[in-house]
Amino acid sequence: MTRPWPILAVADVAKSAAWYGGLLAARNTHPGATVFDQVVADDGTVLLCLHHWGPSGPGGDHVWPSLAKRTSEVGNGFLGWFVVDDFDAAWARAQALGAEVVEAPNNDNGTGMPAFAVRDPDGYHVVVNASRSS
Repeated sequence: MTRPWPILAVADVAKSAAWYGGLLAARNTHPGATVFDQVVADDGTVLLCLHHWGPSGPGGDHVWPSLAKRTSEVGNGFLGWFVVDDFDAAWARAQALGAEVVEAPNNDNGTGMPAFAVRDPDGYHVVVNASRSS
């Protein structure tokens, strides 16, 4: 079995974990954590890991230079794309979170199925795509 565990560096782990958990109707494995958390589906599948921007190496809390500090524009090189079965509910959750809307729901996204794009609390672009036509 192979499963991805994408890790995203964020300014505030607890805030981002709550935001992604709310958007995706998921739970967090380390609620309130300040260094690391996972956003997981009801079946335990890891959807996204979150790690704070911070020092690496000796004296730091990790060894990954790519998480040490921002070196480019926020969100450069990352697009979170989530496929969901509850598209309409996800759109309602995005609105309830007050997410900045980049693209309202539309079918003009290459998949032929409804999708919308928002920005997360760190400015990363996040697309939510329906798993099938609504």
